[in-house]
Amino acid sequence: MPTEELFGAYNFLLEVTGITQNSKIIVGGFKSVSGMDSETEVIEFKQGNDMVVRKKPGRTTYANIVLERGYTATDDLWLWRKNIEDGIIDRRSGSVIVLDQDGQSEVARYNFYEGWPAKWYVPDMDADNSSMAIEKIEIAVEKVERA
Repeated sequence: MPTEELFGAYNFLLEVTGITQNSKIIVGGFKSVSGMDSETEVIEFKQGNDMVVRKKPGRTTYANIVLERGYTATDDLWLWRKNIEDGIIDRRSGSVIVLDQDGQSEVARYNFYEGWPAKWYVPDMDADNSSMAIEKIEIAVEKVERA
């Protein structure tokens, strides 16, 4: 029996609707994407004199998606965040795309919906440190699904 092909966590792209004039555009070289988690609350209940506690699924919530990238002069994500700070509700959908070893073929797509930048982290600056400046943004989402 052949072994399943495994894919590297380093081959991924990010699409966000409306970042530029195009309806969908791949946005920048990201260092990492995390937090595409979902959790469904567990509702416990008993029926009559039943000695077993029953469990059923309740509401599902989705974690914020955290994006990290090297600091650049590109301000596309900052302008999206600025809309939120200025009181403009600017919800967008997007996708995290997992790529094959060739770095081009799509093997999986995780779509997120009704996203908006909830947090922005400006990179720490330190003259004694030669590492790359990393900016982070957290996108609050209402739903994530595998396409």
